[in-house]
Amino acid sequence: MNIENIEAFVYVIHYGSFNKAAEALYLSQPSVTARIQSLERELDCRLFDRMGKQIQVTEEGKRFLPYAQQIILTYRKGKLHINRKNSLPSELKIGCTVSVSNYIIPELLPRLKRNYPDIHYKFVTGTTDDIVNKALNKEVDIGFVRNVNHPHLQSIKFYEDPIRLYAYEGHPFLGGERVTVEKIAEQPLVFFECGALDWLRIHRIFESLEQPPNIQIQTDNSEMAKKLVLQKVGIGFLPGLSVRREVAEEKLFAVPLPETEGIALQTNVISQYGEHVPFIETILEAGKAFRSEKKAVTAS
Repeated sequence: MNIENIEAFVYVIHYGSFNKAAEALYLSQPSVTARIQSLERELDCRLFDRMGKQIQVTEEGKRFLPYAQQIILTYRKGKLHINRKNSLPSELKIGCTVSVSNYIIPELLPRLKRNYPDIHYKFVTGTTDDIVNKALNKEVDIGFVRNVNHPHLQSIKFYEDPIRLYAYEGHPFLGGERVTVEKIAEQPLVFFECGALDWLRIHRIFESLEQPPNIQIQTDNSEMAKKLVLQKVGIGFLPGLSVRREVAEEKLFAVPLPETEGIALQTNVISQYGEHVPFIETILEAGKAFRSEKKAVTAS
C-alpha cells in the first residue's frame, strides 16, 4: 500500500476538496485523483462519493480514516528515527498563548532544564493561530495552543483547565445558599473571553433568560479580569490556573454551579510530525505530574 495514496486521502478529507488537497501537497488535481483511485482499488471500496464538484466521504472512508492517520504518523516517526542525528539542538524555540506563558511555563521550564541543562530556550507568545503558523513555518519547534488539529502537525492533549465562577471574599454568593443562573445574571460581571469555543458554553447558560447578563466589563486578559474581581468590581468566570494562588490564599472563592460542570479550556502541544520527540515526551511526562499536583490542590 502506497503511503502517498493514504496521505492524499487524509488531506482530501481535511481540506474538503481535491483541489485544496492538491495545493497543500504541491500536486496537480489529477495526481491527487489518481492517488485516491489507486487507494480505492487497493481497498476494493469507494472512499468518496462524487457529486459534480462536491465530494462526500463514504462510510467506508470514515471507518478507514483513523487507520490512515495512524499509518502516516507511524511512518513519519519511523523515518525520523532512522534519519535523526544523535545530537540535540543548542536552542529550543517554544511558542505559547499568553495564559500558558503566565501559568504553565514557569512550572514546566524547570523540569525541562533538569532533563536538558545545556539547552537554551526561546519563548514567543501569540494567539493559537499565530503559534500554529509559526510551527508550520518552523519558526518555533514546539507550541502550546488551544485544542487544534492540522494535517501537517502533531497535536497532543496536554492539560484541561476547568472554568468556574469566582467571587471575592464577603460576596453574598458565599453564604451557602444555592446560586442560580438568574441570580448570577443580575450581578455585575467581569467577563473574560479568550475566543476559545468553550466560552460559547458559558454564554449559553444565559440563553434562556429574558434579560441578558449584566456584563459590565469584558476583556481578553485573564489577569485583568482576575484583578478586577479581587477589587470587587464584579464576579467572573475564570480558568482555574489563573486563580490558583488567590484561591489558596482565600482571596477568591469558587461558586458551585452545575451548569458549568465539564467546561474547560484544553491546551495541546503541537510540533512537526516526529520532530523533537525527546522534548515532547518530557513535556508530556511533566504534564502528568502537573495534572496530579493540580488535582491534589483542588482536593485539599
